Amino acid sequence: MKLFKALFSRKQWWVTLLVLLGMGVLGRLGIWQLDRLEERRAANAQLAFALSEAPFELTADFSATNPRQLKDRLVFAQGQYDFAYQGIIKLQNFRGQAGAHVVAPLVLADGETAVLVNRGWVPEAVIPQLSELDEPGGLTIKGYVGLSEVLSRAASAAAPADELAWFRLDIGQIQAQLPYRLLPVTIVEWSGEEETADLPISLERDIDLSEGPHLGYAIQWFAFTVMLGVGYVFFVRRKINE
Repeated sequence: MKLFKALFSRKQWWVTLLVLLGMGVLGRLGIWQLDRLEERRAANAQLAFALSEAPFELTADFSATNPRQLKDRLVFAQGQYDFAYQGIIKLQNFRGQAGAHVVAPLVLADGETAVLVNRGWVPEAVIPQLSELDEPGGLTIKGYVGLSEVLSRAASAAAPADELAWFRLDIGQIQAQLPYRLLPVTIVEWSGEEETADLPISLERDIDLSEGPHLGYAIQWFAFTVMLGVGYVFFVRRKINE
């Protein structure tokens, strides 16, 4: 009772309030890290599923209520590149080298539908000669499913409508520049074989099934919460006994 009165006395109540608020913030940070851990576990489960599934074909009648569930799934599609609408994703580094990702629409069998294919990375010096990397004729493109990388509204509005160069592979933004109906997912071209020096350089799947540092961070934040509360109570009790 004596300690309680001291904690909420006229001179001490505002300090106690600040300590309680601080403990609340620290505790909330711990809960946030636990939420991040659950998100990581869900992403790991989705990736493990993608790794275990057989490749599937993307066709003109493809539809998906939740494209995110297909991320990283092996996929293939048959069609022909329209290099008149080939562009680049700017400012993409690869092992310390500046460059870009090459993106081209693969026109599917109906001639009206296309899927954007990230063909891989090229160094800056190659960008003016992208036509030398063209693969004409009918092709079967193999790779894995990529998702649209949505830009902010301001960045999308600032992009010139006639420039086939983007900062992200935003399907919605690119759709307005192409005469085809684009599928809601992309293909990241990848043969599944070891990397070669051929350009464009394929982008391998980023496979990491670890849970990350979130649990450790959560424990730290909760420990800080307890330390602050116990330390403050110890400090006030010591003042009473002086």
